[in-house]
Amino acid sequence: MAFSYAEQIEQAMNELAEQQAKMTAKAKELEVATASVTSKDRMVTAVVGAQGQVVSLTFHTSAYRSMAPAELSRVLVEVLNTARADIGERVIEGMSSFSGLDELLRSSMTGGTELDDLLEPLRAMRPGHADALAEERRKRERQEEFRG
Repeated sequence: MAFSYAEQIEQAMNELAEQQAKMTAKAKELEVATASVTSKDRMVTAVVGAQGQVVSLTFHTSAYRSMAPAELSRVLVEVLNTARADIGERVIEGMSSFSGLDELLRSSMTGGTELDDLLEPLRAMRPGHADALAEERRKRERQEEFRG
């Protein structure tokens, strides 16, 4: 069923408002999120926030007093880095639900694939079109490499 342009705009705006509300809720949730990691020997627990900031370090024993500085440093670095990695994964996971939003909106605004198919020959004639497609593909590949 074909929608009029005004209906497409209204639908896109509704979807955008819905996604914006979801993003705001997720941002508030992540703003107060923390990750907690305890060392293997249960000596210390590190808590970090969503920005990677150290929220707290709790020493459960007094074993740290007799440790060599380098050994204590290694334990602290390990728990802090693990906690930061954990919160980083949670942030990526939380935000990944919004991937594809740009495609959804573009599709809504152009009326879907029929109009895309119609306009593709014109887009292909633009100077630098192939370069732009290749650059976009490289960016996506780099993002996938980063995500692991």
